[in-house]
Amino acid sequence: ACQSLRNGECGLAIASGISLLLSPEMSIAYSRSGMLAPDGRCKTFDAGANGYVRSEGGGVVVLKRLSQAIADNNTILAVVRGTAINHDGASNGLTAPNGLAQEAVIRKALSDANVAPDAISYVEAHGTGTSLGDPVELQALESVYAHGRNKDNPLVLGSVKTNIGHAEAAAGIAGLIKVVLSIQHGYIPSHLHFKKLNPLISLEKMNGMIPTEGLEWARPGGNGKYMAGVSSFGFSGTNAHVIVEEAPIVSRNQRTECDKERPLHILTLSAKDSPALQTLAERYDAHLEANKDADLADICYTANTGRSHFAHRLAFIGESPSKIQEGIKTFL
Repeated sequence: ACQSLRNGECGLAIASGISLLLSPEMSIAYSRSGMLAPDGRCKTFDAGANGYVRSEGGGVVVLKRLSQAIADNNTILAVVRGTAINHDGASNGLTAPNGLAQEAVIRKALSDANVAPDAISYVEAHGTGTSLGDPVELQALESVYAHGRNKDNPLVLGSVKTNIGHAEAAAGIAGLIKVVLSIQHGYIPSHLHFKKLNPLISLEKMNGMIPTEGLEWARPGGNGKYMAGVSSFGFSGTNAHVIVEEAPIVSRNQRTECDKERPLHILTLSAKDSPALQTLAERYDAHLEANKDADLADICYTANTGRSHFAHRLAFIGESPSKIQEGIKTFL
């Protein structure tokens, strides 16, 4: 999706990961193969890691070129600085990860982002919670992210799989969404089910730490930008790494403050036919009734710029949600 945007093939991209467990066959096969944690807990990086936990879910992100998002006054949650994908090639089997390929994809993502390894202060690991996969992944992270890192610049490591399990085809998007939320809140959630570090793992060279409690995210150098890496490694041998950066402080606050200075706001609604327009007006009436303190500027902005405009149209003008609602009720 990012490549298509950069190449000018599209102006907006919707990227998603969806995983639903609709039949028991694969769970039975994985269980017989000893791939699943018997206790239903994903113990990533822990000495007791004994398999992964299947889960389901879905996540969607909307992507634009940063310059276009700023020009369109969009709310920007984070910036994708760089991306990379590669493949393990020949390996020892489906369950055997390739550490050299993982190293290569991380280096490629950092190069694409034009970011030094020590600028990254958090990595959302793939972290399946297996005795084989976790050490291979941590060794790859160490080989790349230890470069240039000093004792005053720790690398925090975590995996959302300890919270929600392994969502398989939706695991990567779950990790990305966790990182975006962590950037927004300046807070890294606790890494669960971690008691003792896997003896095959070392954190010393990369000055790594695993947060067993929620952690305030320290800015690099005291005032630097939050930047994180997100890893996701596919069962088929595909590896992906994404560099995510804190969004610049632009657009929404400036737009909202400007809108709030206006004495009147206009709410535009449209639909493909009259009954649909009637239904839409009823929904807005119910929404305003249930959210009397809602920001009218935000509601109007979303309705006016974030919706398609069809042939059957309405417009309401007012200085407050209650005045707009009066207009809607009159129409109804």
